[in-house]
Amino acid sequence: MQKIKLTLLFLSAMLFLNVAFAQTAPDTTKNTDPSLNGQYQFMLKKSKSLYGARLINPSRLSALWKSVNDTLKKERKQLQEARQQIKAQADNISSLKGEVTGKESSLATANASVNEIKFLGISFNKGTYNTIVWTIIIVLGIGLAFVIFQSGKLRHEAKYRTELYQEVADEFQAHKVKAKDKEMKLARELQDERNKWDEGRGR
Repeated sequence: MQKIKLTLLFLSAMLFLNVAFAQTAPDTTKNTDPSLNGQYQFMLKKSKSLYGARLINPSRLSALWKSVNDTLKKERKQLQEARQQIKAQADNISSLKGEVTGKESSLATANASVNEIKFLGISFNKGTYNTIVWTIIIVLGIGLAFVIFQSGKLRHEAKYRTELYQEVADEFQAHKVKAKDKEMKLARELQDERNKWDEGRGR
């Protein structure tokens, strides 16, 4: 029993000296992985086990805590910068949306003015105006075609009437000439008869 106590006392003293030496002695092996996980694994690797517990060098724990704080500060700073960039981009997007809305309104107004045509003081949509104009042109074209058709028909009728009149006039003229010739012939015959009668009386 006495030997067991002495053995435990000796082991405790050796462990205390080992821990004290580990706390004061600098690390002879440098950590090659500067990340938080690398530092954590390096700290666990360099720690000692005692009855299932880990004995960690406070300097390594402080260094890890400092790295954690530095990383948190860096991440918070980057997060703040990212939020500021997002806010600036949101403001820029809002401004661009306002400009786009204004330009769309101006474009709609310009399109409306382009598509609007005034005729006789009345405003018409371009499509409506084109429909009205083409309707008028078609109606006038139909009217012109009808007038041309009627003119041709009347011209043909006038030509026919003129030819008929000329034919009647020629026949009348020929009849007139024949009548005059007949009248002259009758006058000569009458004169011959008078001459014969006068001659008969004179005997």
